[in-house]
This record gives sequence, structure tokens and C-alpha cells, in this order.
Amino acid sequence: MRDLSATMAANLASGVTTFCRCWLLQRADGAKLGFTDHDRDLVFGGVTYEALAGMTASALHQTNALDIDTMDVAGALQSSHLNEADLAGGLYDNAALMLWLVDWSNPADRDILFAGSIGEVSRGRTSFKAEMRGLSHALNQERGRLYQRGCDADLGDGRCRIDLASGTWRGTGTVTGASANHAFSASGLAGYADGWFTGGKVTWSSGANAGAVMEVKTHAAAGAVVAFDLWESMAFDIAVGDTFSVTAGCDKSLATCRDRFGNVPNFRGFPFIPGNDAITAYANTGDRNDGQSRG
Repeated sequence: MRDLSATMAANLASGVTTFCRCWLLQRADGAKLGFTDHDRDLVFGGVTYEALAGMTASALHQTNALDIDTMDVAGALQSSHLNEADLAGGLYDNAALMLWLVDWSNPADRDILFAGSIGEVSRGRTSFKAEMRGLSHALNQERGRLYQRGCDADLGDGRCRIDLASGTWRGTGTVTGASANHAFSASGLAGYADGWFTGGKVTWSSGANAGAVMEVKTHAAAGAVVAFDLWESMAFDIAVGDTFSVTAGCDKSLATCRDRFGNVPNFRGFPFIPGNDAITAYANTGDRNDGQSRG
């Protein structure tokens, strides 16, 4: 049961209401943005809820089980805050979200309909559509360690302890040519071996993608010619002259940890754990110490 105020309950029972919906977004950088499907801006809780975004929402699916509550919200890219560049740059990825039912004639009368985060976002030049995921979505995320042969640490984190600021593991380059938003050639990295940056991360320091990070699918080096292919296309065009930094890659195997990084004491995998072959293997009896063989 919702604990509605007496006036909200009376309005709902009357069949003639002055209700609208308001969305509060809090990005990872701390910025708070408000939007409403009302025809004018509303202010409450110290946040202005903009009407310019033309927000609309689908039906809200909620259960009292552990299923993920979901709904879709769509709007026009008209707000000075909610624009294509910010969406493409990932500023709204997994942003915290709260949906209110608000009496626009008296915003003090309001009730929370939904709390969760932004999921998948699709966008165009003039509009967007975003999936809203309930708080139970966090229960689907893995927690704790995994028993696996590969390392479960991220290269350079507090468990791995490799210093990615070192010139050994980090390089800087400048784009000399781009055939697509995920494939480009670069200068400044000729001193690194072929494949050194495969599996690493590119961080753009200038150009339309400045600040964006993407994983490297392949790194090919043949003399002064260095080519990169990224796992996903960048949101904006890669242009000649764009600068970036790139970190070494790690396939999380014991061999790479030992031979490339010399970091076996910090290896966070279980390389000698039995695999599926141990489950399907059958007993193999051989010569015994007494010289007798048994079948």
C-alpha cells in the first residue's frame, strides 16, 4: 500500500486530477537533473524539473518478487543538459533515477513511484529512449571472487598493483589516419612490441571523444606503422590529430602475468584448479611399485 497524503488520495478518488510525473537523474559526476511531462517547469526539493525535454513514459512493470522492475522513458533532446553529446559520452550510464507522481498545483503533494537506475539508452539526433531498471537489478551483479584459472583483478588496480602510470605500461599517441570510428593508425608508439596494447584501454585526451575510454581489440605494430582496432565504435568521429593515451593489455593468464609483467605474487586466479577434463577423465592404472600391473 502507498502512503498517500489525504489530498492526493482525495484527488485520485475524484477522477479529476492535477498530477504529472517528474524524473530526477543523478549522474556519476554528482550532477542532479530534473525533468517532467508537465507543460511548465516545477521546483521542489531544491531541483528544477524541466518541461522542455517532452518526457513520456511507458507503463511501469512492478512486482513484489525479485523480478527487475522496468519501464521505458522517451523524450526530445531539447534540454540544455540532456543532449546527444552527453548521452553518447556515457554521462548517463547507470545514473541513479527517481520517478515521482506530483500534484503540479501543489508540488508538496508527491509520491515516489519508482527508484532505480538508467539501463540501455538508444538515441538519435532529436530524441532518445532509455530503459529504467529497478533497485533489484543490482542483485543480478556478481559479488565476491570467482574460482577460475584466469586472474579476476583488473590490471593496475589495488589487487594487481601494476603501476600503469609507468612509461613501460602506458604510451601516448596521435592519430595519423582513421578508416572508421573504431579503427585508426597512430604515431608516437613505435617503441612498443606488436600486440603490446591488445586488451588495454585507450583514453582520448583531445578531439570530439576527449575523456572517453574504450578497450583495444587489436594492436598491430610494424616498424613506425601502428594500427589499433577498438572493441566498439567511438561515439564521435576519430580525426587526424586526435591524441590519446593507451595502457598495456593483459589476457589474465598466469603466463602473461609472469612473462610480461613479472607479477605472479599478485596473480589473483587459480591456474591449477581442475577443469572439466578432470570430471570426465577415467581411472588409468599403470605399473605399481611392486612391478605388477593391474587392469
